[in-house]
Amino acid sequence: MTPSLYDLLDVAPDASEAEIKAAWKNAIAELDPTDRRFRVYNQAAEVLLDPVRRAEHDAELAVQDQKQRADDAADDDAADDGGASTSAAAATTSASSSTRATTDRAGMIAGRSVPGWLLTAVAVLTAVAVAASAWMWSKPSDASIQDSTRAAQSAAERAIVPILSYDAATLDEDQQAAQTYMTESYREQYDKVFGVIRENAPNTETVVTTRVLASGIVRSGDQRVEVLLFVDQPTTNKQVTEPQVYKNQVRVQMEKVGDEWLVDCLLTTPNGVCK
Repeated sequence: MTPSLYDLLDVAPDASEAEIKAAWKNAIAELDPTDRRFRVYNQAAEVLLDPVRRAEHDAELAVQDQKQRADDAADDDAADDGGASTSAAAATTSASSSTRATTDRAGMIAGRSVPGWLLTAVAVLTAVAVAASAWMWSKPSDASIQDSTRAAQSAAERAIVPILSYDAATLDEDQQAAQTYMTESYREQYDKVFGVIRENAPNTETVVTTRVLASGIVRSGDQRVEVLLFVDQPTTNKQVTEPQVYKNQVRVQMEKVGDEWLVDCLLTTPNGVCK
């Protein structure tokens, strides 16, 4: 069977949400965000942390498992039928013919090629095991950095909700609420983006809400910390009244200003760079 997303994150199929989050954080801890593996791990976590998409993935695995069992059973039946035919033929032929038939059948079994999917599965699982060992996450040794990193991560989870949410009917309040979570330099960038929203949202009557599914640390530190967040953004407008849920990955660079952790940069593209 093709390795699953559980195999990729090295968790059991019945793993809890907390176990999946921990495995995902371990996997990406030391990877550069531009690394292809970084994106693969994120996509795996995005599916497994979404109950609906995880159920769909589990259903696909169940279908694959049933198909494999059926194929294995068919192979067993074919082998049994072949053995019975060989025995019947041997009863009506000479001892030498029987020996040749037995030898030929044994040669066919011994020479049977290994299925390609099995070789692929073994190769991928081996690569995952090696990668898991090579990229094992290690926490910062300095206690103050650990505390700062956790504080920045919590602040990022709180900030991202008002920053990415807005209602066409309450744009002034939404903008002011978001600004309280930003550094002065990032506020200038945000206001430019929000200006575009102001031009369009009233006509489309767009409402965007945001909820955080999970977060992980990309870079730790005591003054600057980079956090990766998985978010859902249910969105409606005057043409679409039932919320459509958009799934996004957001990288947020947090900066410590006085006693507060504030957003100093926000990226929604994998290859983006904070200036």
